[in-house]
Amino acid sequence: MLKGINQWCYPDDTPLELVFKYSRDAGFDAVELNVSMDGIGLAMNTSMEEAKHIREIAEHYGLQLRSISTNLLWKYPLSHYDEKVREQGRNVVEKQIELASYIGADTALVVPGVVNEETTYLDCYTRSQDELRKVLSLAEKQKVHIGIENVWNKFLLSPLEMARYIDEFHSDYMGAYYDVGNTLQFGYPEQWISILGERIRKIHVKDFRLSVGNITGFVPLLAGDVNWKKVLEALKNIGYKDTVTAEIPAYSFGPQYLAEDTAKHLDIMLNQEMVNH
Repeated sequence: MLKGINQWCYPDDTPLELVFKYSRDAGFDAVELNVSMDGIGLAMNTSMEEAKHIREIAEHYGLQLRSISTNLLWKYPLSHYDEKVREQGRNVVEKQIELASYIGADTALVVPGVVNEETTYLDCYTRSQDELRKVLSLAEKQKVHIGIENVWNKFLLSPLEMARYIDEFHSDYMGAYYDVGNTLQFGYPEQWISILGERIRKIHVKDFRLSVGNITGFVPLLAGDVNWKKVLEALKNIGYKDTVTAEIPAYSFGPQYLAEDTAKHLDIMLNQEMVNH
């Protein structure tokens, strides 16, 4: 498996070359970039030429760009009651797919929808599927997988349901972007991995303290209650060999030290001695 780090692990104002330099120096294999409205790196107005230049910079630092993510789908959820908002969300996913194809990434992380007082669970399910079906042909054409991520959105709360949601698209380019830390409050990550199986396109990792029990309970790797030995055994059992990407809030001081610390933690997690004993 490859060690990856998300761009969000660095302060928002970190220049892209420093993101790549810190990541390379810490020993990462890949960086996951994020599509913003107008931030550093990939954005909604990034051209093909600009995206390909970013790919060249990453290659200069010896890094792979295997996936991209975005936080814009929280602002423009595919499940929203307003058709215009859903259209904006769909435009975000389409841009993710295009940018992924330009930089050589094979997966675009997608938060499928948000359940709240205005959007029922059933509405979230049907609306988000309807919108994703509209972009699926583009994903298939560009050979970019849509990775549905499990997040704290009150939606897809079990691995069986998530598997069903994905399977109903009947496409090899619809899969799961599984986040280990996000399910610990509601279940057992190793069970999610076993059930989702070959649907998993990419893996996010962070740790979580059950004693906190709310969204502030996320902590650095190895500092929480995730059973990493069982998680790694489950990944090995399904034959997963792609990126394991850390997604952890940036340090307020010395951003490069988070990269160094997280790389060491990933080395411990991925060490075969830990898995086999």
